[in-house]
Amino acid sequence: MKILVVDDAPEVVEAVTVSFSLQWQETEVLGANDGETALEMVEQEQPDLVLLDITMPGMDGYDTLRRLRQFSDVPVIMLTARDSVLDKVKGLELGADDYITKPFDHLELLARVKALLRRLDMPQPVSRAPSLVCGDLSIDFESHQVRVKGELIALTAIEYKLLYHLVRNAGRVLRHETLLAKVWGREYVEEIDYLRVYVRRLRRKLEKDPERPQYILTERGLGYRFRSPA
Repeated sequence: MKILVVDDAPEVVEAVTVSFSLQWQETEVLGANDGETALEMVEQEQPDLVLLDITMPGMDGYDTLRRLRQFSDVPVIMLTARDSVLDKVKGLELGADDYITKPFDHLELLARVKALLRRLDMPQPVSRAPSLVCGDLSIDFESHQVRVKGELIALTAIEYKLLYHLVRNAGRVLRHETLLAKVWGREYVEEIDYLRVYVRRLRRKLEKDPERPQYILTERGLGYRFRSPA
């Protein structure tokens, strides 16, 4: 596995290198100290994972991530000294897959990386149930195709997993921690902000008016419910 660490502090790159050398000796750790260099290295080296710091001189981590997502879907974990909910949500909205606050324990970092790679390697949920049609929305569970008014909608693996679990439990309230455990893993049951970001993404893609959703309904303080088809 090849990991690119993007951080202007050499000691962070060194710490990550040592962490992986102790646990996963087959891992190659590359370093970049600014956003421009990172973008070039992603194109040239094709890393399996990027650890991206937010606060860097010149192009910060958010701008780097924004440009990265224009040409690559490589998994990205944000590294930052900030612990603000708004900062976390901004990173997720821009396409980050996870978020870890510095200073971090190397075992925590390894656990996050393992969880992310495990999540990405998981096959899409499969159901023998017939296709669902609910208003303008249709879902073919066998082919994993989702359409709105007949138009194919591109969903990420996480978006599809989240929609799948909501739809397969249509009419029932799924609590935040239940959805987080099913989609992200048990390590993420307290990361409600992750869930909110992905529900917003689904609503933007599926709902006629994302601010007044017809399909994915919020049960305040509890979780979410997919409206039962008529």
